[in-house]
Amino acid sequence: MFERLRVLIERGSLLPGERLPTVRSLADRLELAPNTVARAYRALEGDGWIVGRGRAGTFVTDTLPERPSAPDDALARAAAAYLRRAEQLGFDRAAAARALRSV
Repeated sequence: MFERLRVLIERGSLLPGERLPTVRSLADRLELAPNTVARAYRALEGDGWIVGRGRAGTFVTDTLPERPSAPDDALARAAAAYLRRAEQLGFDRAAAARALRSV
């Protein structure tokens, strides 16, 4: 759900400033639980893709979030953070890699 909406915004199918359906109406249309849609909206808002304006509704942001200029560096930092956390939990790198492959 989150990813589908993000891609629609990124590709321009949903334009900046465009109003999104209410949580309830989108949930009904997609036959999803309203909490699922609400979670996706909160995640998209937290990442800067949409903005909630109270009773006025939820809208695509006027300025889309920036992607990292060096995605490989961003991914390397995320991987290093993941490995550090796995080690804090008592797992070695091989176990951490197995967990990634299983996902």
